[in-house]
Amino acid sequence: MQQQQQQQQQGSSDISSIVTQVPNPHDQQQHSHQQASFPASVALTQQPSRPVPQPVNGAANVTNVAPREKYIPLTPPSPLTQFLLPPLAPEHKNRKTLVLDLDETLVHSSFKPIPNPDFVISIELDNVIHRVYVRKRPGVDHFLKTVGEKFEVVIFTASLAKYADPLLDILDRHKVVSTRLFREACVYHYGNYVKDLTHLGRALENSIIVDNSPFSYMFQPDNAIPISSWFNDKNDRQLYDLIPFLESIVYVDDVCTVLQRNKNTFT
Repeated sequence: MQQQQQQQQQGSSDISSIVTQVPNPHDQQQHSHQQASFPASVALTQQPSRPVPQPVNGAANVTNVAPREKYIPLTPPSPLTQFLLPPLAPEHKNRKTLVLDLDETLVHSSFKPIPNPDFVISIELDNVIHRVYVRKRPGVDHFLKTVGEKFEVVIFTASLAKYADPLLDILDRHKVVSTRLFREACVYHYGNYVKDLTHLGRALENSIIVDNSPFSYMFQPDNAIPISSWFNDKNDRQLYDLIPFLESIVYVDDVCTVLQRNKNTFT
C-alpha cells in the first residue's frame, strides 16, 4: 500500500512537469503544488489588461516603420539539420503562418478535479493513469475555425506531446492545425522554453505568434501578439477580439511592421 502511494505521488510530480503553465494568481491554493515543479523563471504572473488591438487598414497605418527585406530561409540555422515545419502545403500557398500557444492561451488544464470542465483526458505515466481536466477559453472553437480559413495554423507548446497530443485531438475539432510542435522543439535558454521562429522555415515577415508568456517569443518580439493568461473567466473575449485584427493583416507585406507599431496595445 505504501509503495502504491509513493508511486502515485511520484506520478503526480512527473505529470505536472509535462505541462508548462503559469500559476493562477487568483487561485494560489490550486496551483501551489505545481509551482514547485516549474522553473521560477517560467512562473510568470498574469499580464495586465490592455486595450484590444484595432484592425489595420492595409499599409496606411505602418508608413512610419521601415519595411524589412522579405525572404524565405533555405537552410535551417545551426544546430538544426532541418526546419521544424514541412514545406508549405499547396492549400496554404500565400498564407501567413499563425503560431498559437496552448496552455493559458487557448485552454487551462488542471490535474485536480474542477467544476464543469469542457473535457477530460487520460494520460498514462509509469503505468499509472492520470486524468487531466481541461477548460476551453471562450470562443476558442470559433477562433480556430476562423483563423484556419486564412492562415497556416501551427500549435507550438512548451508542454510535452504525451499531454498536448490527446488534448489537441479533442480541441482541434475542425482539423485546422497543420503542425503540432512540443517542448523538444523549443530552445532552452537560461531556464526558459523559447519558441524560435527562425527554426520554422517560414519568412519572419509572414510569421505571427500568439502567446501569453513573453519568454516564449523573446527572440522575435516583433512577431508577437501577447495575450493575457486565461484560467476560468467566462467573460473573456480576447480570442473573439483578436479575429478582426488578424484578418486585417492577412495581406500586409510585413507583419512585423504592424506588430512593432501595435506592440503596446495588446492584452
